[in-house]
Parts: sequence; C-alpha cells; structure tokens
Amino acid sequence: MSTALDAPTMPDISPPGYEWLPDEPTFDPERHLALTEPDEVILLADLGYDRAEIATKATPVAISAPFRILSDEGAEVMLTAARRLRAFARPASTRIERMVRGGVYRSRWLRDLCRSPEVTEHLSRIYGVAVAPHPMPVHLGHLNFEPSELDSAVDKWHHDTLPLDYVMSVTDMRTTPGGRFEFFWGTRQEAAELQADGRTPPPERVRAPAFPGPGAAVALHGDMVVHRGAALTAPAERITMVNGYVTVEPPTDEQSRTVDLIDVDDPAVLYTEWARMAAWRSGQRLQRLIDELPFTADPARVAAELRAAVADAERAAAEMQAGPRPTAHYEERTPSSDG
Repeated sequence: MSTALDAPTMPDISPPGYEWLPDEPTFDPERHLALTEPDEVILLADLGYDRAEIATKATPVAISAPFRILSDEGAEVMLTAARRLRAFARPASTRIERMVRGGVYRSRWLRDLCRSPEVTEHLSRIYGVAVAPHPMPVHLGHLNFEPSELDSAVDKWHHDTLPLDYVMSVTDMRTTPGGRFEFFWGTRQEAAELQADGRTPPPERVRAPAFPGPGAAVALHGDMVVHRGAALTAPAERITMVNGYVTVEPPTDEQSRTVDLIDVDDPAVLYTEWARMAAWRSGQRLQRLIDELPFTADPARVAAELRAAVADAERAAAEMQAGPRPTAHYEERTPSSDG
C-alpha cells in the first residue's frame, strides 16, 4: 500500500520584506464562514472535453454555480483586508493591470481563511476528490482589482496557471457596473482556435454566474476552464479573490504553468515555493516506487519508472534556468498567413 505524502504547508518564516498587517481580527470559522452548497456543478465533459483527456486531470468537475463561503461579517473583514493589501498591487505581465500576490504573507486573517480546513473539506466535496491548499502560497489569496481604463478587461480570457481554485466576489457583483466573471462554454483548444482566427469567445457561448453577494464563490477547474473578468462599464471598485488547491494524490498531468510566473511573482518567493512543490510531487512518485515497485530483471523499465518519478523536479529546474516567457492568454490578435 502506497503512503501518500502530505502537501507542503506554508513555511513558518516569512520571506524577506514581508510584514504582517497590524490590528487584524483573528480568523474565526464560527463567525466568518457560512458555507453553502452550489445548486449546480458543470463537468468538463459538458464543455466538450473527451474522456481520455479528462482521465489525466485532477477532477472531472469544470465549474460550480456560486455558493457562499463567508458570512456577512466575514465578507466585511475580507473587503477590509483586500483594501489594505491594495497598497501592494502591481501588474501581472500584460494580462492583469492590478493584482496582489503573496498576500497570505502579509495578512494573517487571509492566510487562515485560505488554509481553512472547513473550506478545504467543502471544496473536496464539490470537486469529488480530496484537495489541499496549494503548496505554493503565492497561489493562496490572489487578489484582482479593477483596471484604470474602462475599456480594459479586469483579466483577459485565459486558463489558470494552477489546477484548481475558487473565485470569490469580494465586492458586491450585484451592484458592480460590468466587471462580470465570465467563462467560455467550450474547451481550451476551441479558445485557441478562435484566437488564431482573431476572435475571442462569442457571446452566445459565454456564461456569467450570478454571485449572490460578497463572500460567494465558484469552484473552478482553473487549468481547464477558459474565463475572464470582463471590463467595467462605469468607474467602480471591483475586487475578487482566488484561492488555489491541488489534489492530495497528484494526477498524471501536473496542470501547472509555474514558468509563466517568473515575470509575475517576487523571485525571492517564487523559486523556493516552486522547488518545494516540485519536490513534493516527485516525492509522491518516489514513495510509490519504494512501496510498490516489483522485482524485475528489466533495467529499462526500472530506469523509466525512476525518471518518471523525478520528472517534475527535473522539469522545474530546467524551466527555472530557461528564464521567463510571456504569460499565456487568449487575447485577440490579427490572423497571419504563417499562422
């Protein structure tokens, strides 16, 4: 029987240059959570993915209908924390104009919400698989803020750099002019084909879940569902929070594009977190070899098993050394003769 290795938790020591916000309330799940069930869960198959591709992914779930995570009091604390963290907002390459990463190294309340076992268990039930808060804390409590220009999307059409997450409305989507969270009823491959033709997802294939208020969220298979934050139609505060998860038993496909974050995240944080994540995934596979590898006289098979076990660590090291690349998204572009 293989023994699973627990996903890494946040390190006890904060990175250089990160200090805790003063005078925050203590996170209290009894007061700050009000978990409800989503009315609907949409599957990857509903969006057009085939069975073979779904089998390699973290879960067959694509996206849920909105459900509450925070109580009214919790939503007020979340909004206050987000407003305080706005001072650390910066652009994320060409995709997002204003976002905060690493907020869980600055806000203890946000950290404890993002690592809450109650919320994690709730997400596990929705996804239908056991999940854990993402081992890379830069993926915990990510905040997106409204752009400075009305004709700019809050976040362009994209699929995420991590497998699973929820998108929470921090401000009230019911009263925000525009700025809807939208997702494409289709596959990543279809979105790429539209982009190659100079188009983005057509309105008839775009869905916009109706968030019932601040503190509500959708559970998302972020790596597989193409989505965006649409442009505002009038000046307004618009904030969402994204919290990342991984399956406790890593699937065949890592479903991460950490290399895209080299020009986004603080390098003093990113590389260490990335290495810990890759080491955990490789450790899972190495432990499985220790527990389950049968006796065999076939050296090729054993060597292949060993190489596959450490592939995540080797790929991470190679991507670190290769350096940055543009953050992927499905922005419109003009078709060219060479494709």
